[in-house]
Amino acid sequence: MPPHAPATRLLTHDVANQPDELAGRNLYATDVAFRDAALREGGGWLDPRLDALGAAVGSEAVIELGELANRHPPELRTFDRQGRRLDEVRFHPAYHQLMALAMEHGIHDIAWRAPGAGGHVGHAAMLALFTQAEAGTMCPINMTYAAVPALRSAAAVGAPWAAKLVGGVYDAPLRPIAEKRGISLGMAMTEKQGGSDVRANTTRAHRLDGSGGHAFRLVGHKWFCSAPMSDGFLTLAYSEGGLSCFLVPRIKPDGERNAIHLMRLKDKLGNRSNASAEIEYHDAYAELLGEEGRGVRTIIEMVHHTRLGTIAGTLGIMRMALALAVHHAAGRRAFQKSLIDQPAMRGVLADLAVEYEAAVALTFRVGRAFDGAGEGERAFARLAVAVAKYWLTKRNPGFVYECMECLGGAGYVEESPLPRLFRESPLNAIWEGSGNVIALDILRTLHREPSAFETFMAELALARGADPRLDHAIDALAGLLRAGAPPEAQARMLAERMALVLQASLLARHAPVAVADAFISSRLDDTGGRAFGTLPLTADVTAILARQTGDVAV
Repeated sequence: MPPHAPATRLLTHDVANQPDELAGRNLYATDVAFRDAALREGGGWLDPRLDALGAAVGSEAVIELGELANRHPPELRTFDRQGRRLDEVRFHPAYHQLMALAMEHGIHDIAWRAPGAGGHVGHAAMLALFTQAEAGTMCPINMTYAAVPALRSAAAVGAPWAAKLVGGVYDAPLRPIAEKRGISLGMAMTEKQGGSDVRANTTRAHRLDGSGGHAFRLVGHKWFCSAPMSDGFLTLAYSEGGLSCFLVPRIKPDGERNAIHLMRLKDKLGNRSNASAEIEYHDAYAELLGEEGRGVRTIIEMVHHTRLGTIAGTLGIMRMALALAVHHAAGRRAFQKSLIDQPAMRGVLADLAVEYEAAVALTFRVGRAFDGAGEGERAFARLAVAVAKYWLTKRNPGFVYECMECLGGAGYVEESPLPRLFRESPLNAIWEGSGNVIALDILRTLHREPSAFETFMAELALARGADPRLDHAIDALAGLLRAGAPPEAQARMLAERMALVLQASLLARHAPVAVADAFISSRLDDTGGRAFGTLPLTADVTAILARQTGDVAV
């Protein structure tokens, strides 16, 4: 080289060996297990609806809306410039666009427009799909869906609200419901001193004179009120007749703002797009919903239905985390091979895929129970939704973390969707009854409703003969349950065992042999390890992964 020749320019930022962004794909059509289970349990009429939603929420535009809504969390405006109380939460425009999209597709009311015909499966499927793009907006959507049974049980008060809810669209500004094209509803139950023990509540309800007996004024506080910009809330307060359920509107019938004071917004770990507030009732107007003194019985139907949403939301978080892990492993090379071709990584992804398929089967079977007619299916729904909520939400944080590790450092930085998913992952275990509450609910249901035990065992019996290891697990569980309710200290153990055996039985009936065998071997037969990625050597990893990579006919 001549002494003064310019040095060869080196490229220092040539981006290579990095997968493309995971966006611009139909989140429903690309998920074999999800699609099969939704159509099996809900019916073929759901296919075009789910396909349309899957395309929408998988688009680059909606994925970006989810990022924006969480990057710019809601803000509380307590007063206006003149000092008048506003008690309003202001959201980024992306939040409103997401809410409008969700209600446009009917996530909030599909179950009530198609009762008994797979509507609850449709709600669960749509909520799971939407959660993959954005989870926070599904809180008000799910509560709105879940309020319908309570509204319909008290027609005099609830009928006008139900009429605006079913078939309604997103209409954000606060106005009397008669002027709105659609409404959303929330729930405010827990107080500082009681938490899940709602009978320790101190909020008081005083009957208003001349109201005909249904109108009250409320004085008290609520420690958690999610989606405080909803048009109304179901809440609990003590009246003369005992703990009662009330419907509290944001706007009173006379058009004035109700005395619901937003004290502060919670600074939460995750679910950042969705506002959660501490509120106080300062002689707030409320209407009695249901029988006075039977408030828990009235609102428990709302809680029961929100639990279906918690497992569907969990499923959506799992799916997006798994899809990101598989996509990265397929598009990244290390040590002269694609990551997805490395034996250790294949084992991790296959184990995660088995976990996800078991969650899919369980979620949609529970959804069908909500659609079912007859006391048997209703009893199964009450028991199985608690079993599913306990176990799926407990597994979710570890599942998402393992998916994050598949991306290495690229999954840990905030530019990745995985930190947001990880922050969301514990929430559904806490909402609508944390782990101990749910496990004790299972014990109470088994004790009080013999039909729940019978229908649960009948469901397991449908898989008898598919695998001797499963038969043994069913017999062991039946023996445990027939021996009498275990002590409360073992409630979690029982919930876990019931969930695993139910998942195994559903996979044995409906999943490919490779998936069912891997689950039974590693979760019931104890031939695998405790961490993800420890399936036994007999597991057909190639067949399992083919359902995640598109190498199988849909």
